[in-house]
Amino acid sequence: MPLELVRERPVLAPVILQTVFGLDMPYGAATLSSESFAGLNPAELRCDATVVLDDPKKPSHGIIVESQLKFDEDKAFSWPAYTALLRHRHKCGATLLVFCPNAAVAQRCAEPIDMGHPEWVLRPLTVHPGMLPPVTDPDQASALPELAVYSAPAHADGPDAEAVLTSVAAALAAVTAKNHDHGRLYDDYLAQQFSEAARKLLEEIVKTAGYEWKSDFAKTHRAEGLAEGEAKGEAKGEAKALLLVLEGRGIVVPNAVRERVTNCSDSDQLERWLKRAGVVERAEDLLD
Repeated sequence: MPLELVRERPVLAPVILQTVFGLDMPYGAATLSSESFAGLNPAELRCDATVVLDDPKKPSHGIIVESQLKFDEDKAFSWPAYTALLRHRHKCGATLLVFCPNAAVAQRCAEPIDMGHPEWVLRPLTVHPGMLPPVTDPDQASALPELAVYSAPAHADGPDAEAVLTSVAAALAAVTAKNHDHGRLYDDYLAQQFSEAARKLLEEIVKTAGYEWKSDFAKTHRAEGLAEGEAKGEAKGEAKALLLVLEGRGIVVPNAVRERVTNCSDSDQLERWLKRAGVVERAEDLLD
């Protein structure tokens, strides 16, 4: 899910680097760049996402964005390559930002990577929701909903729970007003992350505030995929539900996998994939 937040709002990456690590990021536009290094050698390298700051054609700084559900020792070899290749491509400085689900994974992924050359050590900057301060201002949440959504699970049961969830409600309303599908994805992600108590409190806040987005889709969207398949006899609903499960778990879905899933008309195959979507570590493993 963190990758979807960054792809929807690239400025989230430099904001987190400033807020959590105190880095002085260039002010200006934040734009997604290609995550593929196919035009360079080694061509098979592909990171999760990249963000470039200021002029996309001649950026002042680049950010490699990675998402790790668990520690992977092989990243000690690919992460330095991603960072160096982004720096080489754009002729600017580059920073590595790794989204992790919790403190334990973040600590392991932050282990220094010794490049072998004297004093050349890459120290990944890892972040998990608990490292961010709670977003308790609805106006701030509406201005940058992705920050509120990412940090909320860590604070939804804390001392600022009501203020955090009030801000989350405002964030979801702001997102849904612009893009119904993104609002649905964010709401589904939070429903999976929140405790039962937090979900109930959010429901009460939504009712009191009178947000229309909740009555429009949030109470029914979890059944929409199946309802669409039963009503139309098509596989579109199952494919959509499958992708939402993967994205809700924070798993990157490459274009090749997305196209194969959305183009599949075999309902039985989609059902088998859907069952596996809740346990696979990579989207590619779904199709094996």
